[in-house]
Amino acid sequence: MIDISVLNKLNAEDEAQRLENLRAAVESAHFPPVDERMINNHIHTFYSFSPYSPSAAVYAARAEGLVTCGIVDHDSIGGAREFAKAGKIVGIPTTVGIEARVSMRGTSFENARTNNPDQIGVSYMVIHAVPHDKIDEVQSFFAPLREKRNERNRKMVAKINELYAPQGISLDFDRDVLPLSKFASGGSVTERHLMYALAKKLSDSDDMFEIYDLVGSLKKECIPKVYIDADEECPSLSEFCGLAKRVGAICAYAYLGDVTASVTGDKRAQTFEDAYLDELVACLAEYGVPAITYMPTRNTDEQLARLRGLCEKHGLMQISGEDVNSPRQSFRIEKMADAQFANLIDSTWELIRHENK
Repeated sequence: MIDISVLNKLNAEDEAQRLENLRAAVESAHFPPVDERMINNHIHTFYSFSPYSPSAAVYAARAEGLVTCGIVDHDSIGGAREFAKAGKIVGIPTTVGIEARVSMRGTSFENARTNNPDQIGVSYMVIHAVPHDKIDEVQSFFAPLREKRNERNRKMVAKINELYAPQGISLDFDRDVLPLSKFASGGSVTERHLMYALAKKLSDSDDMFEIYDLVGSLKKECIPKVYIDADEECPSLSEFCGLAKRVGAICAYAYLGDVTASVTGDKRAQTFEDAYLDELVACLAEYGVPAITYMPTRNTDEQLARLRGLCEKHGLMQISGEDVNSPRQSFRIEKMADAQFANLIDSTWELIRHENK
């Protein structure tokens, strides 16, 4: 976690001011040597949910010795240009993309739970390495879907109010939730924003760590009680793959794997796609999904060996990154120091070359 005074400056309201503050911060920074093995292609910013602006995320990544970093906000690529500009200021190569929920309707997995803790028939997927001249096209594709998501968010706020009425707690979406997001600037509003607004009602603490810890607890305990299935905001698998192909980017399925203990503390023990992983990977390959992204620290060696074998069998690119959306999380993936994951470092540079060719 970078110094809070630096973070506040890099989280300024205006993008131009954030970048200017970043230049000043870099001039006085004492960064550690770059570790050529440390990459992370799955960083979230406050364009979805995170304590970091794009500028702050890039600074923090470099401050932890990363050699590259990548942004993939939920339903928004609004922070991509700032992220790329910040990379140039800091002197760290970047890659930009977007993460979204994708409907598996029409596939053999429309009634199965894949990698989504909250809902069956909907999978988390990522579009990596978006060429910079296609950022606006991707952002425009998701604009109406962000609006649809807010319709569902409002309904969940109503359920939160019903659940917490005995405690005298009530949320107003426009007053209490929207201001916590970057929706007005092209960002998305996620379930974590709802939990953040609720956390601020439940606690009078000004400590960022305490509030984010409470958000994690509420996500695990409250969301199952108030969650409403995502529907119209989710592109189909064919639509998602088609968008990636149209803009010349790389779409990837985000492998989760059965969870016995949550690393981030906000997921329950739960089974996901492991029981039918062979069939799922074959289905994804059939639909033209060219890559799988996974998190080395969050899976067992047995899970990773099986997944990597399936990627090799189907000729799928392997991408790595571990989501950062809390101040307690490190940007570093220490398991990347293991020589067996050298291919994930190579694929990161391939992403960077791909979006800049």
